[in-house]
Amino acid sequence: MNQLDALKQYTTVVADTGDFRQLAQFKPQDATTNPSLILKAVQKADYAHVLEETVAQHRKEPLDEIMDRLLVRFGREILSIIPGRVSTEVDARLSFDAEASFRRAERIIAMYRAEGVPVERVLIKVASTWEGIQAAARLEQRGIRTNLTLLFSFCQAVACGQAKVQLISPFVGRIYDWYKKTAGSSWDEAANAGPNDPGVKSVRQIYLHYKHFGIKTEVMGASFRNTGQILALAGCDLLTISPELLAQLASSDAPVPRALDPQQAKRQELPSVSYDEAGFRYALNEDAMATEKLAEGIRAFAADAIKLEKLMKEA
Repeated sequence: MNQLDALKQYTTVVADTGDFRQLAQFKPQDATTNPSLILKAVQKADYAHVLEETVAQHRKEPLDEIMDRLLVRFGREILSIIPGRVSTEVDARLSFDAEASFRRAERIIAMYRAEGVPVERVLIKVASTWEGIQAAARLEQRGIRTNLTLLFSFCQAVACGQAKVQLISPFVGRIYDWYKKTAGSSWDEAANAGPNDPGVKSVRQIYLHYKHFGIKTEVMGASFRNTGQILALAGCDLLTISPELLAQLASSDAPVPRALDPQQAKRQELPSVSYDEAGFRYALNEDAMATEKLAEGIRAFAADAIKLEKLMKEA
């Protein structure tokens, strides 16, 4: 049994790609997309026609609406290949506007419904800002499932659990990147690998908290830099993995022991934690890594959304 198949015994494997033609070979349950992945896909010859057709069919609509139609088109293609759910992202430029994020998410779901896609097969991705989490709480009350992304800190995860969101995506690789860059020449790769990786430790803390307190929000580790990070989280509810790392796992038959276990979490002695808005904002502010990576992530997704809009104008 290869490592990918072994991992699937404990964890739901999700493909992190906009390249839907790569999906079938890895047989993931779910798939995630974001503006950066869609931008990457439409710049390939195989997918340029998807953007051109979407723009041609909806040319008279506002640009933001054409953008959502493009995201939904990719989502539909992905759902024709996988058995589970696809995550589709609300424009990152709305990350600090709860009402606008809520309305945009409702529109995306309406587009999926118009295409005959059941609402339970779609997760709406929203940034884990305070405003994003409040928008997600309202969406969940409406029966629209959410995936809270750009999550770097324990306080973000706690607030998401309080909001009863469906799923969170803590970004393992980006946490690792920050600590490695900050340490500079003093960084010891071997000492910070596997279970000692700062990104892995962050997800483990969140997983233990959720399972210990019976919080039903699913934990999906994301943004991996190497297979060691993935294997150190074997047993996490879900892991969303790039096609390159999926291929590496599929080509190895080394053993995959379970690293995270809900029963182990229940035996832990953990303090109860909750946040109101002021407490959340202060806790996030106290975490330099999370503050910087959240802001950087929103900027990057927003920049790629603008590039996508430019391509749509030119189509």
